[in-house]
Amino acid sequence: MRLLRYLLTIAVLGLLVSFAWTLDRYATGMLTRMLIIGLLAVSVALLTGVAGLPTLGQTAPFLVGAYTTAIMVTHDITVGLWHLLASAGTGAAFALVTAPLVVYARGVVVLMITLALGELTSTIAGQWKSLTHGTDGLTSFADIQPLPGLVDLDTDASRYLYTLAVVGVLVAVVLLVLRSPAGALLRATRDDARRMRASGHPVAGYLTVAYVAAGALAGVAGALLFTVQSYVSPGDGGFDVAALILLAVVIGGATSMVGALVGAGLVVGTRDWIAEAGHAPLLLGLLFIACVYLLPNGLLGEHAALSSLGRLGRRRPPPRIPAQRGPLPSEQEVAR
Repeated sequence: MRLLRYLLTIAVLGLLVSFAWTLDRYATGMLTRMLIIGLLAVSVALLTGVAGLPTLGQTAPFLVGAYTTAIMVTHDITVGLWHLLASAGTGAAFALVTAPLVVYARGVVVLMITLALGELTSTIAGQWKSLTHGTDGLTSFADIQPLPGLVDLDTDASRYLYTLAVVGVLVAVVLLVLRSPAGALLRATRDDARRMRASGHPVAGYLTVAYVAAGALAGVAGALLFTVQSYVSPGDGGFDVAALILLAVVIGGATSMVGALVGAGLVVGTRDWIAEAGHAPLLLGLLFIACVYLLPNGLLGEHAALSSLGRLGRRRPPPRIPAQRGPLPSEQEVAR
């Protein structure tokens, strides 16, 4: 089954790469948007499903990263690697500054705090006209190179491949980290924070690291957003975007990073491709209701139907019943 998963992963990656030459410009652009939203959804799934911090505020570091790249491009810094590093740094710095407001809260309180942070960041971006140009947004059509000396990202196919490479590497790193003891510590913190504290673990420190890492991922997603569309405005980090991301995570499975990508693809595809004009909210609502009732843990979440396919071929050994040694004690002996 492990070999089958590896082969399936290689086949999916090969298929995604081939889309750069087999699809038209509109479909390629939509797939690129799916990947960007998917990376942002991965950061939400990391916090919501693994760390136990449900969030509506990942659009805040997302906007911070997008504006960081936009300002760098307007100052003739056009190397994509520098954009990614700088945007990841500013997203992580934003998360580090706001972490004390988030990591000590739980449940609905976290949702409200993160929602306030996202709305406040969007408002500041709209009011800080000297830096962000306000609600008009920042625009730059400069040519961007992935690395120094490489060709420019001047076609939809090249931008798609660039986005696919960045998202693929980051998601693979997140999956590897979650398979390590660090992932086990985060899940244990999510399941029983009191027991972790009683065992001497710095729960707030673990959650802060996860929150900062998720902020870095969101910042990279913002950098990719500006690289693809050459424009960013406060509306790119509004409440509708935050709700869309959380919807994608719920549909895909809050505990699965791959599920977050799949959920983002379904949501963006429903909104931009399947839905007719004016019918996107209705179809998204129906999709959400269907997933909640039919797949309460998401498509690829823990204990979901699709995630159990890999266990179909395994035969569990029957439970071992210990052999009886000697006669059973009488009631009088038990009482004594």
